Amino acid sequence: MMMNKKENNVIDTIKNLGITNIPKSEGDIHFTTIIGEIEGHNISPPQKKSTKYEHIIPQLISVQRSPDIKGLLIILNTLGGDVEAGLAISEMIKSIDKPTVSLVLGGSHSIGIPLATSTDYSFITPTATMTVHPIRMTGLVIGVPQTFRYLQKMQERISQFILRTSDMNCDDLKKLMYDTDEIANDVGTILVGEEAVNCGLINEVGGLNSAIKKLESLIVDNIKIE
Repeated sequence: MMMNKKENNVIDTIKNLGITNIPKSEGDIHFTTIIGEIEGHNISPPQKKSTKYEHIIPQLISVQRSPDIKGLLIILNTLGGDVEAGLAISEMIKSIDKPTVSLVLGGSHSIGIPLATSTDYSFITPTATMTVHPIRMTGLVIGVPQTFRYLQKMQERISQFILRTSDMNCDDLKKLMYDTDEIANDVGTILVGEEAVNCGLINEVGGLNSAIKKLESLIVDNIKIE
């Protein structure tokens, strides 16, 4: 059966992005959602809700290159996931030269934290949570000293990114990361809503309306500068 050009375009988009079309508003704002587990080089189990980084990257490239898109809104509800993939997405968002805003709904844990701070301005809903903790590795560890140094370097990359994209200082970040009173049988800190703002991790408590209004104001300011 022959397919028309439109049908072929839809199929190509599904192959590249995993969706039938790139979601955006009536013209100038692009909406990207990052939910569930961030899937990187390894495929997540089928019963897990996941966001594939190879689906997000083409969207970000489209945002940067499209003259019709003036701003980007990132909506987050993620448990974290692949560290390399999450950090790669965060760096791409940070490098976009158009206004960007993030909104944490539900939660943005672990590697979801640099994703939330990667934008020009960030929001968190009053009931949303963020878990700050050191990176972990599961499974068999071969060459313990070398693996330890690798984890140290990886943690430093993540921490440095958070520090340059938020209002936190190094001492406060380490204190939250290695706290032993917040999480049973583990280290780290759970921040709820306003707590994430008070420590300098997120800019403001707010919902979808606040995030869109802020992005629209940043777009207007950006146009004036141009």
